[in-house]
Amino acid sequence: MRKKILIGVGVFVVLIAAAFFYMNNRNRTLSPPGSAELSNGGVKVSLTYSRPSVRDRVVFGTEEEGALQPYGVYWRLGANESTEVTVDSDVSINGKPLKKGTYKIYAVPGPDTFEVIFNTELGNWGYSEADHKLDVLTTTVPVVKDGSVTEQHTITLSPADGGVDINVAFEKVKFTIPIRAN
Repeated sequence: MRKKILIGVGVFVVLIAAAFFYMNNRNRTLSPPGSAELSNGGVKVSLTYSRPSVRDRVVFGTEEEGALQPYGVYWRLGANESTEVTVDSDVSINGKPLKKGTYKIYAVPGPDTFEVIFNTELGNWGYSEADHKLDVLTTTVPVVKDGSVTEQHTITLSPADGGVDINVAFEKVKFTIPIRAN
C-alpha cells in the first residue's frame, strides 16, 4: 500500500512540474524577452523586458472598449517579469534626478500621456502592482499616435543630445522617455 501511495505522489509531482515548465515556456513563446543597451552622452542605459503582441486585440483604451490595458491602470510596461532599466551614472529623467542603479519601470497609460514610474522593487513577476512606497521617480510623457500599429511591444534606445531616449511602441501608441547625463 505504501508503495502505491509513493508512486501516486511521484506521478503527481512529475505532472505538476511538467505543467509548470509547459506554462512557463508558453508564456515566453507568446511574449519573448527583449533587451537593449546603449552608451551615449556620458550615460549607459540597459533595459530588459518581455514583448507581448497585439494579436487583434485592443490593448490601450477604455474598459468599455474591452481594452486589455485600460487607461488609468497599472501596466508593467511589457509582459512576464517586470521591465527593468539600469543606468550607470546619476541621470535626469525628463528633468528629474535619478541616482545610478537598476529600477523596475512601469506606467499608467492615458489617452494623451503616460505616467512613467521608476521603482526600486526588483526581481518580481510584473503582473502584481508595484509597492508604491518604493517609487523613486514619476514623470509624464506625451503619447504620439501617428496612425501606425506596432504588433509586438518594442522598446528601443536611441542616442540623444546629452544622453539616451527610451522609445516605447505598442499597438497604436508611441512615447519617449528622455534620459540625460547630469
